[in-house]
Amino acid sequence: MTVLVFAEPHGDSVSDATLATVTAAAALGGPVHILALGAGDAHASIAGVEKVIVADDAAYANGLAENVAPLISGLMDGYDAVLAPATTTGKNIMPRVAAQLDVMQVSDIISVEGPKTFKRPIYAGNAIATVESSDAKLVITVRTTAFDKAAAEGGSAAVEAAAGPGDAGLSSFVGLDAVESDRPELTSAGIIVSGGRALKDGPTFEQYITPLADKLGAAIGASRAAVDAGYVPNDYQVGQTGKIVAPDVYIAIGISGAIQHLAGMKDSKTIVAINKDPDAPIFQVADIGLVADLFNAVPELTEKL
Repeated sequence: MTVLVFAEPHGDSVSDATLATVTAAAALGGPVHILALGAGDAHASIAGVEKVIVADDAAYANGLAENVAPLISGLMDGYDAVLAPATTTGKNIMPRVAAQLDVMQVSDIISVEGPKTFKRPIYAGNAIATVESSDAKLVITVRTTAFDKAAAEGGSAAVEAAAGPGDAGLSSFVGLDAVESDRPELTSAGIIVSGGRALKDGPTFEQYITPLADKLGAAIGASRAAVDAGYVPNDYQVGQTGKIVAPDVYIAIGISGAIQHLAGMKDSKTIVAINKDPDAPIFQVADIGLVADLFNAVPELTEKL
């Protein structure tokens, strides 16, 4: 089985999501190739990758799904499966690829059980389904927190250019309003400090969460309730409709633990919860729980660090 991995666009470097997807692709047991929208040399160094196909056409530079999906489906004559990270980009592109190939997508896999058999979470992660595809071609998205990252160095893949259909004329790139931060990326951070609706407003969130995150060198996350209330931007959101994370340490402050939030962080290695409600659901998954008023506990914790 020859496998194509769609590389998550990440400037001139390789994303952690791509490295984890390469690991998942290798578990299918065949040669692994990567489709990169630029940065071909960086991807050629990934251990275990046999070939890197680079699409340098300006039509693909901004990763527009309407342009990239036909590029991928046009390459599939030479591949048995295509995998992409289950990120915003992957979730946007891969269903279009599946539709163009007339196959069912296998979404958000967490393990490879066989050539066409996979495990994936359902019901917000409360159950794990084992699914088997009967399609000739596999279109798969990968929950990257469930797989180890492939080594970014040590490979020497061949690099070749891809010829695709170009601009489909269905959409155009207007601009990118990105938040620049010196903090670790949320989905790859080793430590995450998250705040919930109990923090009352944006300035209070900043006052209590940011100093603790600074002391720990951590990324900052938030519950959907905090995001919906406007405390922080939506790219901070952790949960079923936000980002799926699995850091070494996840600190949940003022977060009750709704099932949708737990679905995004319960695979963290160590979960620390601070909440004044002893019956909060977050304590059911926490390794360390502190029943306390966050407005007293968090400054004290920050000071002691």
